[in-house]
Amino acid sequence: MTPSQLRARYRRIVFFFGRVTAGFLWWEVVLPWIGLGGLTRRTRSRRSRKAAIRFRALAIGMGGLMIKVGQFLSARLDVLPPEITEELSGLQDEVPAESFDAIREKAEAELGKPLAGRYASFDPAPMAAASLGQAHRACLCPEEAAEHGFADVVVKVQRPHIEQIVDVDLAALRRVGGWLQSYKPVARRADVRALVEEFAATTLQEIDYLAEGHNAETFAEDFAGDARIRVPRVVWCVTTRRVLTLEDVSAIKLTDYDAITAAGIDRKKVASRLIDAYMRQILEDGFFHADPHPGNLFVTPLPGTSEDGSRLWRLTFVDFGMVGRVPENLRTGLREALIAIGTRDASRLVRSYRTLGVLLPGADLEAIERVTAQVFDRFWGMSMADLRKIDHAELMRFGLQFREVLLEMPFQIPENLLLLGRTVAILSGMCTGMDPEFNLWTSIAPYANKLVSEEGGPALRTFLAEATKVFQQLVGLPGRVDRMLDLVERGALDVRTPLLELRMRGVERSMNRMTAGLVFAGLLVAGATLYAADPGLARALMAASAVPLAWVAFGKRGHGPRR
Repeated sequence: MTPSQLRARYRRIVFFFGRVTAGFLWWEVVLPWIGLGGLTRRTRSRRSRKAAIRFRALAIGMGGLMIKVGQFLSARLDVLPPEITEELSGLQDEVPAESFDAIREKAEAELGKPLAGRYASFDPAPMAAASLGQAHRACLCPEEAAEHGFADVVVKVQRPHIEQIVDVDLAALRRVGGWLQSYKPVARRADVRALVEEFAATTLQEIDYLAEGHNAETFAEDFAGDARIRVPRVVWCVTTRRVLTLEDVSAIKLTDYDAITAAGIDRKKVASRLIDAYMRQILEDGFFHADPHPGNLFVTPLPGTSEDGSRLWRLTFVDFGMVGRVPENLRTGLREALIAIGTRDASRLVRSYRTLGVLLPGADLEAIERVTAQVFDRFWGMSMADLRKIDHAELMRFGLQFREVLLEMPFQIPENLLLLGRTVAILSGMCTGMDPEFNLWTSIAPYANKLVSEEGGPALRTFLAEATKVFQQLVGLPGRVDRMLDLVERGALDVRTPLLELRMRGVERSMNRMTAGLVFAGLLVAGATLYAADPGLARALMAASAVPLAWVAFGKRGHGPRR
């Protein structure tokens, strides 16, 4: 690609995300601050669909990393509105194919021979076109087929100029990430720049097919004793950094729900096995398949039936370009969180947050524990379908009860959890799509029980933990009483009324919003009114309106001091 083409690509990506960011700030930040939240809510569905349509067109037209961003968004069935996920769900299948002449030229340059000299046959029609490469069916030469025990293969070939395209796309995403990092509510929760760099690192790994081949073999070794999981074998004699030859293990795509049901396979069991496989990858092996979109996961029917009369089948993983590794210290925190969720132990879950590093400094641990306990009491064991049926008024009461903690949201996303969080997010959405009644709680309970049993004696641990907590409270009680009495004697006892404080803060924020909104609207309207008479003054007034607008979007919102 020419430098001018690459610069045009960069500008197009940056402009698109700049427009989306500006629209978000206007509709979701500015208008609610000036009292037009009702208009925001009424138009949100239509605006979401329009944004998804525009992004899909951009991704299809440009390819590259934009396809991967769309894949991630399309799989977030659990949190994103259907207007977005439905529009992006077919994005993987809509990637335009590269011409066969370009693919053949690339492959032959890598292999050092014509395709006819390396394969017995090579289908010019692609079986799949992905964002970074393209896959074709082929057959190995007879001598190599005899050596490997199979003849049918899938050959992945990188798209021409993909390395240049990836560099430009990453530069554009870094620019957008810098914008998001300047928005305080985003910056407090995550290091967006680190997220982009993590994405960059995994993408650069994906365009190294030698690394992908080794990843596939590592994954196969981890599941060597599990007949329920299948991984394609690598044909190294026809594999290079830009060409990868794998055993053809194509089967029913995981999102082809009708085909899975027609094959006599229970989709609920597929979702359960998928979760089980990922629990093992993350918590035991410390090495996981990090790109679980529908094109990379298959259900393979097998001959015969199980004891309950259902069809035998395997879960098949392909495409190991994007993998993640979980160091032991991170696994420790994840195990703690899993045990806490499985046993409904709010205190232990908060401790796991600290181990994982997801709590911001100064977070009120007692308040977070109270919220967590209430969540367990009310929502533990519910499926996604059950959660969607909860009365909105009940959620509002819950939010009001814990408004202080929810407003502060003292959580952040550490860099070492970024790829894992993305994977789990996609996985959750896929399982919900396969089984609308999918219940994450009951799915992880067996793993939690296993980890508890490995620790030994849950009853003893619970007793010791509670005894320690009571002992600590008893030891500190005399000092706390003495400090309180001293405050009473000096007349310095401060009795707070949280609900009154919240209401006063709400009044203060409303006044600030109203003032900023009036100034913004006044300057904007004045500029528009005077434009015909004095364009220079009008432009100055409209430019000045950006000051209160910027304060509304990025200024401190005055939640008051932390207690």
